[in-house]
Amino acid sequence: MKKYTFLFFLGLVASLFTACSDDDNLTDSITPAPESENFFANGMTFASQPGVRSITFTAGRAWQAALDEPGANNWCIVTPTRGEAGTVTVCITVNENESDATRNVHLNLIAGSAQKSFTISQTPKPIVIPEGLSYSLEEPDADRPLTIYYRAASSSLLYNYQGTVYAHTGIISEGSWSYVQSEWNENTDKCKMSQLDNNVWTLTLSPSIRQWYSSEKTPVKKLGFVLRNEDGSLQTEDLFIPVTDNTYQEFVPASIKKGTLPENVAEGINIIDNSTVTLVLYDKDTDGNHKDFAHVVGDFNHWQLSNEDNCQMYRDDASGCWWITLRNLDANKEYAFQYYVGTRNGETIRLGDAYCEKILDPDNDSYISSSTYPDNKSYPEGGKGIVSVFKIQQDNYRWSVSDFKIPNPEQLVIYEMLLRDFTASNDLNGAMQKLDYLKSLGVNAIELMPVQEFDGNDSWGYNPCFFFALDKAYGTKKMYKDFIDACHKAGMAVIFDVVYNHATGSMPFAKLYWNSANNKTAPNNPYFNVDAPHPYSVFHDFNHESPLVRKFVKRNLQFLLNEYHIDGFRFDLTKGFTQAASTESSASNYDKSRIEILKDYHAAIKEVKPEAYVILEHFCDSKEEKELAEDGMHLWRNMNNAYCQTAMGWNDDSAFDGLYESIPAWIGFMESHDEERAAYKQTQWGDEALKTDLTTRMRQLEVNASFFFTVPGPKMIWQFGEMGYDVSIEENGRTGKKPLHWEYLENKDRKALHDSYSRLIKLRNDNPELFTSTSQFSWEVGTSNWGQGRFITLSSTTKHMLVAGNFSKTDGAYTVTFPVTGKWYDYLTGDEVEVKDATQKMEIPAHSYRILTTFPCLN
Repeated sequence: MKKYTFLFFLGLVASLFTACSDDDNLTDSITPAPESENFFANGMTFASQPGVRSITFTAGRAWQAALDEPGANNWCIVTPTRGEAGTVTVCITVNENESDATRNVHLNLIAGSAQKSFTISQTPKPIVIPEGLSYSLEEPDADRPLTIYYRAASSSLLYNYQGTVYAHTGIISEGSWSYVQSEWNENTDKCKMSQLDNNVWTLTLSPSIRQWYSSEKTPVKKLGFVLRNEDGSLQTEDLFIPVTDNTYQEFVPASIKKGTLPENVAEGINIIDNSTVTLVLYDKDTDGNHKDFAHVVGDFNHWQLSNEDNCQMYRDDASGCWWITLRNLDANKEYAFQYYVGTRNGETIRLGDAYCEKILDPDNDSYISSSTYPDNKSYPEGGKGIVSVFKIQQDNYRWSVSDFKIPNPEQLVIYEMLLRDFTASNDLNGAMQKLDYLKSLGVNAIELMPVQEFDGNDSWGYNPCFFFALDKAYGTKKMYKDFIDACHKAGMAVIFDVVYNHATGSMPFAKLYWNSANNKTAPNNPYFNVDAPHPYSVFHDFNHESPLVRKFVKRNLQFLLNEYHIDGFRFDLTKGFTQAASTESSASNYDKSRIEILKDYHAAIKEVKPEAYVILEHFCDSKEEKELAEDGMHLWRNMNNAYCQTAMGWNDDSAFDGLYESIPAWIGFMESHDEERAAYKQTQWGDEALKTDLTTRMRQLEVNASFFFTVPGPKMIWQFGEMGYDVSIEENGRTGKKPLHWEYLENKDRKALHDSYSRLIKLRNDNPELFTSTSQFSWEVGTSNWGQGRFITLSSTTKHMLVAGNFSKTDGAYTVTFPVTGKWYDYLTGDEVEVKDATQKMEIPAHSYRILTTFPCLN
């Protein structure tokens, strides 16, 4: 019955009732008692739980109460429903509201012609939102709307956050995020979540999940979310929601097709002839099992999944491989492709080829300029996530220098370079323009921070994903070779910083055996540990005791040597090449297995290039480092703290004597990419003028350099240390881009520091006999030498050199002992100095040094 019809009926009943009354004093009135005035003005709202309330009013004549919703009496009960004139109390009882919506009903009071209508409401059953990600439907359906909720647990970075939260979200299709609604750093209203309560946010995908994502005919089986604050500094882990799609179904693979792996092929891309390629994918987990199907899609089959011979791969259980031979290919065409693998009752994923030399990345390639990477292949419409590329007819690079040998390898001066931050173009083009600068500085090796394909374009590079491909953010394959060739022509070696301790989740071996629930590699992954046994890991930890990992790493090392003619490697975090469980206090303990692993890799390198230079970031037990050094490897030696102390003018912890030992052959450094810059620390914590005066700061850094380059053994410089770069490592975030300051060289004090570096390196290069393990070397560089001056003495059979330094803020007259008397030369001025007594006084101003030699200077 409609409301108005019902009211008319009630009115008629009331009129009849009034007409029957013989009391002419009755009036048509309903007057609320004071305690019920609020109800008469605003109605009554109940919580979702059962409840009872009452209202009181005075009726001028006989009255009636009725609800205007048929069946409402099953939920809302009014007693009494009628009575005589006078003061009346009516009770209103509601049962529990079990729905997700607010319930409303109108209560109508009638006394003669007087009528009052009120709304009685009951709030919906409260939603119990658990911690983490939850949603409104028990089984989300692609063709229905879905409301998601997120309650931040106390461990969440968003806990107690009061700002705006956005959902970075997409459809997980074949192992990749598709139909992502906004870029990571893009804040769109569509993805803005509403805050329901402290730590609780919600977002509704409507009119349906499929329409919200505009996914068209793509099957929707799984949604992925990362919830973040406005700048992304606070975020959740990857979160997922399963979805049912009854409209579009995924491709159904045929039964496994058995076939013997062809001879003379390896995992990856095998060029058979000018029109034929065999692709091989290893797939055998630690339990001896494999996926239920494997197909390949790409340009050669128009990215169409099928069970045809040009798509479905053969299975060879003996080798543990899937394989397919593609025929009638164009030798001069680049082909993009992916593997499509999975289990019938589990997830299906798309994979790139771990051995490919080029990848296409739909999320990052568009941000690489055409000057850095001209004529890049367009990303294919049928691809999902990272795709691999091959070309049968490889470009034939002609090396100008094919037989480069490192000059004086045990006395290298290495320049550590991050291409991203070295020039304005952030790439190899810019670095090429600075090779003359580096040559004039005197360095004879360049160590490139990791250039193997890493996630994104803006990185230090310690997040590798494809090890045989070099990152396009810095240039093309030819550009890398041009740079290396040009370095060799300039007499400089090129060392690659390589990362084999870990890889990101984009690495095909990680994706192939993945635990989506925990967002990490699965326990049956034959390449990776689920969790690193050591405390230093990031991303996903390789198991270097796995023969598969050893085979992969050795193959990659040999490929880089052969393909790019590089001169050696700096291995990142070799302390982590272990399966022994450890803590920070025990990770450096002697580990025989770790030694054997590194020796195995070293042997593989030497097999291809006997003179290759190998550096380890190791920092382990001295016995272990000695064994590795005796095998021919070099080890990093971090002296940042001591040289920062002297740079700031503080004697505490400033001894230099840890810089040199003939075995291990340490690569000593004052700064690396990992440490705070000495020049920055001067500006913050320097003593007196070393904090406030640039000239004094640069002079002190010159003294540092004089007690660094004159010590035997290979040395490393972090880029721009020669200019006194004083931007903090934490500027723009530790691994974020740093500002360029090539204009530093226009400042006379910074230029003086640069020139000191150049002179000191030239001194090493021109007089190698002074810096060999057979020369006589002594030094007084401890904290006890601060007030009496610090000294270094070097002697060969024909030459002698003495370095004297004053790191203090007061001028000093120091007692100096010369190894021989006679004619000496001031290396900085070229002046002759007659030394008559082996022991004599030498005046050295504050923040200054002197170098005296028995041979003429060639400045």
